[in-house]
Amino acid sequence: MLLVMLTACSTAPRQIINQQSDMSERGKASFYADKYHGRTTANGERFSQQAATAAHLRLPFGTKVKVTNIANNKSVVVRINDRGPYIRGRIIDLSKAMFKKIADPKVGVIDVKVTVIDKSNTAKD
Repeated sequence: MLLVMLTACSTAPRQIINQQSDMSERGKASFYADKYHGRTTANGERFSQQAATAAHLRLPFGTKVKVTNIANNKSVVVRINDRGPYIRGRIIDLSKAMFKKIADPKVGVIDVKVTVIDKSNTAKD
């Protein structure tokens, strides 16, 4: 009986991970201010405005996501390496280079869809 209970507990997280890999959400995206270039991110890397990276409040570090601008359907793939954004209603902060690929930085904030595409390289937070 104990073996059955332990086996059941050990398989539950795998199912949750598989369900989360299909996760997508809609919300607002912004980009990092220039003052953050060169600073340390939450996972210990140095932040670069040219990197294909982003901040998300909950996704594990290393998760790759596709960020699609809802207005023009342009998208980029980025890796989560930081925490944020901490402004209500925003779901992701992109490096400036990635934001420029999908929108004009002059607009500052855009409506996006964020879809998890790869969690295989994730690290524990």
